[in-house]
Amino acid sequence: MTAPATTAPESAAGPGPTAALKALYVYGITPAGVRVPRSPGVDGSPVGLLTESGLCAAVSDAPPRLRPRRRDLLAHQAVLDELAAQGPVLPMRFAVLSPRTDTLLAQLRSDAEHLTRQLDGVRGCVELNVKGTVVPGHFADLVRRDDRLRTLALRTRRRPDYEANVRLGEAIALGVRREARRAAREVVDRLAPLAVRTVQGATDDEQVLSASFLLRSADEARFREAVAERSRACGDRLALSVTGPLPCYSFVDPRPAPPAGR
Repeated sequence: MTAPATTAPESAAGPGPTAALKALYVYGITPAGVRVPRSPGVDGSPVGLLTESGLCAAVSDAPPRLRPRRRDLLAHQAVLDELAAQGPVLPMRFAVLSPRTDTLLAQLRSDAEHLTRQLDGVRGCVELNVKGTVVPGHFADLVRRDDRLRTLALRTRRRPDYEANVRLGEAIALGVRREARRAAREVVDRLAPLAVRTVQGATDDEQVLSASFLLRSADEARFREAVAERSRACGDRLALSVTGPLPCYSFVDPRPAPPAGR
């Protein structure tokens, strides 16, 4: 999203005389009526609110140079945390800009129905992300249970050489990843019924599970208990971690889909 839009930003100091001409950094969109975040924004800039059509966009002046420095990433998150503590928020990813205040306000007006529907969809909800990485240490048990691996291990033991050891190592690594991926599917199958929505993320050979869950805030404790139970059940194959609660990044689309045929 470049950015939605009202008048100049509201802040403790009030809008500056050239506010309408400045590019804006956009943090997120909320229903109208939220308090101005006290946390400083990126590059230490004060955060203000643009209000239009029953919506607010939290913004600050765009810095001359925008880089993903740790302090600015944390500032972005702190502003979103303040907004999320007050109610639903459509969070923007780091470095979303709007070229002008009037552009942002016009976007808020034109997209008001879509944005309001998105806010209603995450009202009372949080996002938790669950990741799972391969645990490489259960070779002996895997070889005992897999006839092909057991045969290959016996053959390698009887006639050891470099190529045989490489083949055995590759086969075991493949088997370990296969077991971990099976465990990852079991985790998602158990956790998804506790969530309003689930989105699967990118994985690789080591991180075989990355899933985001949209949860009612009241269900967070029960969800964490379910993750702990799954961790005990598959801890020899898959190491689980939970991040959150987070703003609902994975479950919002700030821009409406274009009409069919365009």
